[in-house]
Amino acid sequence: MNWPLWVARAIEGFNAFVLAYFLALNLSYILLFFISLREVLRFLKRTFFADYQQILKSDMTLPITLIVPARNEEKTIVDTVHSLRMLNYPEFEVIVVNDGSTDRTLERLLSAYQLRRVDRVFKRSLPTRDVQALYASPLVPNLTVVDKVGGGKADALNCGINLSRYPLFCSMDADSVIEDDALLKAVKPFMEWPEETVAVGGIVRCVNGCTVNEGRVTNIALPRRFLPVFQVVEYLRAFLSGRLGWSALHGLLFISGAFGVYRKSAVVEVGGYDRSTDTEDLELVMALHEINRAKRRPYRIVFVPDPVCWTEVPGTWSMLRRQRNRWHRGMLQSIGRHRRMLFNPRYGVIGTIVIPYFLIFETMGPLVETLGYISVPLAWVLGLLNTQFLVLFFILAVAFGVFLSVAAILLEEVSYRRYPSWGDLWRLLICGVLENFGFRQMLALFKLQAFWEYLRGLRRWGRLERVGFGRGEPGTPRRSGEAVRVPGEAARTSGSAPPRESGKHVA
Repeated sequence: MNWPLWVARAIEGFNAFVLAYFLALNLSYILLFFISLREVLRFLKRTFFADYQQILKSDMTLPITLIVPARNEEKTIVDTVHSLRMLNYPEFEVIVVNDGSTDRTLERLLSAYQLRRVDRVFKRSLPTRDVQALYASPLVPNLTVVDKVGGGKADALNCGINLSRYPLFCSMDADSVIEDDALLKAVKPFMEWPEETVAVGGIVRCVNGCTVNEGRVTNIALPRRFLPVFQVVEYLRAFLSGRLGWSALHGLLFISGAFGVYRKSAVVEVGGYDRSTDTEDLELVMALHEINRAKRRPYRIVFVPDPVCWTEVPGTWSMLRRQRNRWHRGMLQSIGRHRRMLFNPRYGVIGTIVIPYFLIFETMGPLVETLGYISVPLAWVLGLLNTQFLVLFFILAVAFGVFLSVAAILLEEVSYRRYPSWGDLWRLLICGVLENFGFRQMLALFKLQAFWEYLRGLRRWGRLERVGFGRGEPGTPRRSGEAVRVPGEAARTSGSAPPRESGKHVA
């Protein structure tokens, strides 16, 4: 068929753009991978003789508050709290924020820990929805449970910050389990650079398929279904080949909401977690970058590959779609909110490299990728492209993805080897290949939907249904800075709580 010259030229030009885009994208991924490889080797060498018992015994180790937002988490909440009780850390407190749950989340906590209502005065440094009751446990003196009006995860985290007593806090999800020594490893940057470190992120791994007993991961294994295994590969690639590389370049934008440690004063300075965004963790990190760059003061936001948090990942396509839709929409929101940093040399590597990269490749990538998957094969079928061009496109679109996935798996194997079974290793390698044929393309479609919803101004959380470990009315926000007294009246369980003790480790 003879096509008009301008049509043929337009299609050829667009496909050439797609090819160049894929080339630039994959080259950046490869560069990040080799930077990450260098950093992993350096980190392993530096920590080979590290004695974390020194951190455990040191008077310089800062006490920490663990904040667990919980909304309808009855299946996992007790296991999560159990895991936190057994952390190997000198002084900490646990604050569980029941954010308007409609299931038995609060009841399960009341029963498991014999919680009793208490009277406490605290300063509302950050605005939150109303606190209805505070509970303490005679069994676990460093545990506080907050029952508040539902306001979302960001609101719950701000509430936990208001109640926290320590200079550091750790945000985590209620469906997550952190390893015993994770906090010791995560606080190390705060001790190495005490004046500069404002936030530290750890690695997040998929708990699906693992066995959890009494809040501990006792057996590490891959899930049986392909969809969660694809996400295992994706997480390895994102954390070991992505975030570690950006951290080395002082351009880390992402600290997972499942596990991150922050300096409380720095977070309060930026106004806490933003309650109007869909990804409060990304928004907070970008706000920390912006305020510290604007004030031209030295600071560090660091990724550490050693501390591990295990979290439940979506087990169905519908759950995955809701999750990734929210993540991508939140990225678009945050980049839009902080657009003053975009291409602005005042903000250093964040403004000139990192945010432009995420705008061009991460936010716009799904659109270009999807159009490329359609236009290039179609042009070849219509006789507008030669076979050599099609093969080159396939290499850039798929073969590079296979290489990066397999490389991330091998990097995990030679460094930490969390999956001891050879059968699991082979399944990971196979899925590292297979995920490029369908899984990646579906993620691109989910992100395209998010892009469309962002343009329309839509917002929704995308609630995920929890399976559980070991198996496969709005209130009015209060003003910041206001002192609040929560009376301990009408306790839901009999008896009165003992005086609060220090947050020492409780076995």
